[in-house]
Amino acid sequence: MKKKIVLFILFVLPIVAYLFFASGVNSYTKLPVLKSKTADFGNWTSLQGKRVSLNGKITILGFAGNNLVKNRGNLFNLNQKIYQRYHGFKDLQFVYICPVGTEKDAKKIHEAFEAFTDMSQWQFIFATPSEIQQYYKQLNLISPLDSVMGTSNVFIIDKERNLRGRKADKEYKEGYDTFHPSELSNEMLDDFKVILYEYRAALKKNHNASRQI
Repeated sequence: MKKKIVLFILFVLPIVAYLFFASGVNSYTKLPVLKSKTADFGNWTSLQGKRVSLNGKITILGFAGNNLVKNRGNLFNLNQKIYQRYHGFKDLQFVYICPVGTEKDAKKIHEAFEAFTDMSQWQFIFATPSEIQQYYKQLNLISPLDSVMGTSNVFIIDKERNLRGRKADKEYKEGYDTFHPSELSNEMLDDFKVILYEYRAALKKNHNASRQI
């Protein structure tokens, strides 16, 4: 009997524990909607002079503020922990809204990241401080922008322009702090995987339906 107990602890219990923890992300089929139909961007253009839209894209949205170069470490964390792993997903974009006048700083960071990253899905767009404040206000977020129109948080916006996050009182989360790599590697990565799983499941379902037709 003792041998059986020892064998159970050594072999069976670790497998059960693995299956329990491995099912964590996949046990969720949808990430809650915190704000429906957020506004699309205005007539704001990117570094390349192009219009950028939220429509039809999963967007990681950030607000860079005037201290873009000073806070470049936050963007580096996001690049390393999330962007480089998933930028090949064609319906994904990373967008930072920056105050007009910070174009040179944004270009420096873009060029620095290009040395080791394909930046084709990372955009910096530019708006006036009042436009940024107005846009941020309509997101109905709890945490405010700082005095230079920035925040270290980034936000997940789905293809239908819905702000997504965690809704439960004990773990309510509307954004993910890029200052802390551990938060990006854990909470954000988990929630981002749920979004991807959701869309991949929908694509698979639609594909199977079309085959039946």
